[in-house]
Amino acid sequence: MSFSFPKVYPILDAGVIPQAGRAEFLKRLGGELAEAGVTLLEYRNKAGSDADILADAAILRAVLPPGTVKLILDDRVDMVGRTRFDGVHVDAGDAAPAEARRLLGPDRMVGTFGGSEALVPGILSEPADYLSIGPIFLTTTKETTKAPIGSAGVRWLREQAGLNVVLVAVGGVTLETAPEILTAGASVIGVSAAIFRAKDPAAEFRRWVDALG
Repeated sequence: MSFSFPKVYPILDAGVIPQAGRAEFLKRLGGELAEAGVTLLEYRNKAGSDADILADAAILRAVLPPGTVKLILDDRVDMVGRTRFDGVHVDAGDAAPAEARRLLGPDRMVGTFGGSEALVPGILSEPADYLSIGPIFLTTTKETTKAPIGSAGVRWLREQAGLNVVLVAVGGVTLETAPEILTAGASVIGVSAAIFRAKDPAAEFRRWVDALG
């Protein structure tokens, strides 16, 4: 699959979406993100029902159209087709990357966890389009028992992965620390709280893009 990864990969956690006025909130947010130039977005909803996920996904897909924005569903490879999303991110305990690729075919995106203190054994042979690495710093938006790896850890993982693997750095990265992490070897910064807990997420996304390119 050919895709030019952006430097900034927003990760929308369902926890920041209000229950009251949920549909209108998502319509407005998605439209503003599209206008801001988002080309890749992950939607994460670990606690929601299938109906909740489908309802949110339908709105996001309508305002972030195929061909313009690639939408990635966290965990639920079984729902990618029903949501009309462009791919899935799978971690340990979810479907294996090879199984996700078998189910989704060659044209949809598959991302997976690549490692923290070291690359996951055998991960470079998996049919994944990108590997997430981290946590880079302390994070409040995703439960993890792994210690932060910092820029030194990113540099070590890049050495192990080689030059051609897309590494998405996740976990506690701020706009102030992002340049250091990119310089250390990350291809992309995955951002959740720093964008979606801002007063104006679309404006915050543009600020990241303006700063990082």
